[in-house]
Amino acid sequence: MMLQRVAVIGAGAAGLCAARHILSRLNVFAPPVVFELTDKVGGTWCYDERTGTYDNGQPIHSSMYRDLRTNLPKEVMMFPDFPFDPKLNSFLPHQEIQRYLESYCQSHNIWPHIRFNTVVENVKPVVLATEGKETRTTWEVTTSDSSGDEKTETFDAVFVCSGHYSDPHIPDIPGIENFKGKVLHSHTYRYAEPFSNQSVVVLGAKASGLDISIELAKVGAQVTLSHGRDRLTFPLPSGIQQSSPVVAVEKDGLIRFQDNSVSAADVLMFCTGYNFKFPFLDAAQLGMEISDYMLSPLYQFMMPPAFPSLFFIGMCKMICPFPNFHCQVQFALAVLDGSVTLPSVTQMQDEVWREQQEKLKQGVQQHHLLMMQKEQWDYCEMLARTAGFPPLPPVIRSLYEQVWHQRGIHPQKYRRLNYRLISDTQWELIN
Repeated sequence: MMLQRVAVIGAGAAGLCAARHILSRLNVFAPPVVFELTDKVGGTWCYDERTGTYDNGQPIHSSMYRDLRTNLPKEVMMFPDFPFDPKLNSFLPHQEIQRYLESYCQSHNIWPHIRFNTVVENVKPVVLATEGKETRTTWEVTTSDSSGDEKTETFDAVFVCSGHYSDPHIPDIPGIENFKGKVLHSHTYRYAEPFSNQSVVVLGAKASGLDISIELAKVGAQVTLSHGRDRLTFPLPSGIQQSSPVVAVEKDGLIRFQDNSVSAADVLMFCTGYNFKFPFLDAAQLGMEISDYMLSPLYQFMMPPAFPSLFFIGMCKMICPFPNFHCQVQFALAVLDGSVTLPSVTQMQDEVWREQQEKLKQGVQQHHLLMMQKEQWDYCEMLARTAGFPPLPPVIRSLYEQVWHQRGIHPQKYRRLNYRLISDTQWELIN
């Protein structure tokens, strides 16, 4: 039997996870080829003080800021088969996650299979007719290296592991050209000191908006946290006030809020999330819609039904990332090795459509269709059951939900706690 050749796009956590599991099945798969835009592994966890573009003209990928600490404890965040050093605290600075991913890479001997400083220019399906009416798809992957030399190679499958936290989403705000101060997205925020004693309007109160607002308040910035969610009731630093969403910038440069109040500011910072962007794919050719917040249809949140040897890993939002990658990758490889049989293209399309319609009926907004939150646990369990690999231990969900609860009570203190896993079902608080 010919070994299947798999291309992996990106050497962040998802790409390394894909490579590790491919390398554990060398009776079915050839060693993977991992294409990495930069000269390091780690993806979004690889902190880069620069903003803008790399030397090769490509946009800086990472959105990491200097003082970021994880909002999940290492006991929940880890790949289930690769624990962190138990001596470390539960909530870690990004440098420790980077070290962890480097160690994961080393332990599974992934380094030799990564082509660094390589841009994926194009990924194109080639449909081949075989005997009878059967067709088979291979993938032409065109890349360019640091010297600009282009190369096209053929693969049996492609794993897209390039993430979705690198192309900033900037909402349309009428009159923004009138704003007299500095406008930026959290993607280019690195540390708080330059904003000391300035008035900053932060748009968005999810994880990064809240985190960055707290950092800014610590250096004496006056922060207006503008959002459309229910008013936050937990204690915030004295330098942070909440407001309704920004609706426009007036001709005189003042910011107008939804409640009709206006305010001057030195800085307008968007913490408004990221777009899906895959410049190497032709969405129409794949029968897909790829827009700012939407990637559809994806069967099991991974595969375009018309091309089920193309896998998008980790595209859902509000998930526990590394365990999610761990499950998705193993399911994808079970599809490729034939141990999971997929429904017909039409059935897969219908299933995705039905699930989306059901969510829309429940009041889920179109741009939130890929948000999982509580659904993630049943989803991962279903992947494990279908593909025949061990499910995630229940303790991961239990501790994840505990931390989520703590975060809602006191966003400044929950990271001081440390946890330990006792068994597959139990954890304990150790301070």
